[in-house]
Amino acid sequence: MPIKLLPKLLLAFALALPALAQTTLKDSLAKHWKTTEDFTIAVARLMPADSYGFKPVPEELSFGQLMLQIAGANLGACANASGMARPEIPARITQQLRDEKADIHKDDAIAFLTSTFDFCNRAVASMTPEKLDAVVGPANRKMTGFEWLWAYFTHTAHHRGQAEVYLRVKGIKPPDYVF
Repeated sequence: MPIKLLPKLLLAFALALPALAQTTLKDSLAKHWKTTEDFTIAVARLMPADSYGFKPVPEELSFGQLMLQIAGANLGACANASGMARPEIPARITQQLRDEKADIHKDDAIAFLTSTFDFCNRAVASMTPEKLDAVVGPANRKMTGFEWLWAYFTHTAHHRGQAEVYLRVKGIKPPDYVF
């Protein structure tokens, strides 16, 4: 190989490295869903069990209801996006979801959150480029698979942000967010 070509090949290789190092959209979704799982469960664990019924004002959901809201919404969104069958909601959780005045049990809420994030992580792992681009969902709410995952990632962040405020109102410092 002529020595004059070596710098050009090295330059071409150096310019190609960023493209080779890029992650896919699916990889990014998987990374961020795992991060949001870890962070949301850390927030859920910090609230004492006897404060899962805490509401800063009567019009708001209780802390426990927020956790169940996040978990239930995750199931629907991840099932819609991936086409995977939505897991059954445990009977005790179903009862707590139906009755606004029911006590939400911390251990139940964390177990439900954990199982729904596990489901979502499997759903994200199953996504192909075609599934990410496919328009899916009920007739009144069609979105691409990517939109379902991103919208409900954002939904989780919204309610988790509320939950962090609830912690602060109770004098509890929320965990530090890790990117």
